[in-house]
Order: sequence, then structure tokens, then C-alpha cells
Amino acid sequence: MSTPAQTFAGWLAAARVAAQQPPAQARLPLQVAGQVVGSVADGVLDTVAPALQGGHRLHRQAGGWHLDVPAGQATAGLNAIAAALRARGQCGPWRNEQLAVPNAQGEVIATVERGAVRVLGIATRAVHLVGLVPDGRMWVQLRSRTKPNNPGMWDTLMGGMVAAVDTLDQALARETWEEAGLRTAELAGVAHGGHVLFSRPSREGGGIGYMVERIDWFRATVPEGVVPANQDGEVERFELLDLGEVQDRVARGEFTQEAGLVIGGYLDNAAAGAQPRINQE
Repeated sequence: MSTPAQTFAGWLAAARVAAQQPPAQARLPLQVAGQVVGSVADGVLDTVAPALQGGHRLHRQAGGWHLDVPAGQATAGLNAIAAALRARGQCGPWRNEQLAVPNAQGEVIATVERGAVRVLGIATRAVHLVGLVPDGRMWVQLRSRTKPNNPGMWDTLMGGMVAAVDTLDQALARETWEEAGLRTAELAGVAHGGHVLFSRPSREGGGIGYMVERIDWFRATVPEGVVPANQDGEVERFELLDLGEVQDRVARGEFTQEAGLVIGGYLDNAAAGAQPRINQE
């Protein structure tokens, strides 16, 4: 009979392959002011372009879509596209939250509504926190059953997007408080452990999205006797589990894929005796 660690290892190998997949349909590059920022499924913007509000010019040429905007208007133009996609039911859950829009060099040139990033193939960033107690057990959360993405699934102690206004450290602190009611300054050994990369089809917009994301994950020790308490209504409850139980639940598909890969990274580091980096972006 396989041990939880062996079963988890098989899940992890398959999940790492699944995290790197080509688009489900042909996609065209999306350029803003001459800079590539994402991609869109062929045909998606054909009806959006003629009806785009705000005087922005969206046109197709040379095998891709081009948004021509005056200097300083990239954010307005992209959000006009997002609003048009939403009106057509071709958008992800609308969050009224702006995420950074980087160019191919990673330079942020605009922001856009979070609900549109997958449909537009825009690269995003997220942050997770692996929270342990001194005896090595792990705090995990059950996501609210009303959450737009992956409702009712298990997750790390905290997992959230890096908003346009955030640095990585700011996102870590904000999301840790909102989701778990914990201040990072009160945790021991907060350190960057690694990152997970995703390039895969997504369900947003009726299956026309493409997820391009980097998840930076951190680890920390939650002091003995301190219990996480959700602040934003997006977590149903927390549980403190030994690592064998965590591996077993991940392998059964009870955790989000993102959380499972983050946990896999943590366990790999722990097995190798890797020292986390304290000073990280």
C-alpha cells in the first residue's frame, strides 16, 4: 500500500505537468501602445473592437490585436476592453480590483480589472503563506463556498493576488491579515521559500482564458496557541493538520492546484534542508 508521501509524490508530478500547458485554442498577441502585454483567443475581440467606449482604437493587424492609446491612457483603454468583455459575458468574476499589466520585460505599463486578466492572457502575480506551528504541523484554510474561484476547497494558510498597488511584501502582509487575521510582524521566521509558475488554459469567459501567473510563496511559524481568524468572509474555517494528512488531502484533490504545488515546494525544500531567504522582494 502506498504511503501518503508516495501518493502525494505522484499527484505532484502530474500537477507540475498540468501547470504548464498550451492554450486550448489559437490565441493572438495583444499589444498596448506597441508593447505585448497578453493574448486573446481568436475571435473574442472581433465584436468588442467596433463598440469600444472612450474613443480607444482597437484593431487587428499583423497577426495580433493592437490597442492604440495616447500616453498615459493604457489603463483606461484596457479597462474599456474589460468592461466590454463583461457586458458580453466573456469575463471572469468582476472584483473591482486593479492588477498590474507588465510588458514582455516585466515593466508595469498599466493596470486592469482583475476579472479580465485571464481572458486577456495578462501575466499576474500571487502570494501564498505556508504557516506552521513549532511542532511542524501546518495551518490550512477551507475556502468559502461562496468564493468565485475554487469555492469549498482547501488552501494554504493564506493565498491571494498581488494587487497593482502592492509590493510583494505589502501583498503578503495585507492578505495574511485579511484571510487569517495575523500580522506578519508577529510571526516567526517569515521567509521567502520559492515560486511556482503557471501557464495553462483557464475557465474564465466560458473557457477562453489563459492563466500566466507567478506565485511567490513564503513560510512562517505561527506562535503556539495563536489561532487564525478570517477577516474578509472568504474563509470558512482553519484546521491544523500533520503533514501526512495534508499530503493525503492534496493527493485526493481536496486542495487547489496552486496550494498543492506550493505545499510541494515547501516539502521539497524541507527534505533538502534548504534554508529560506529572509530578504526577498
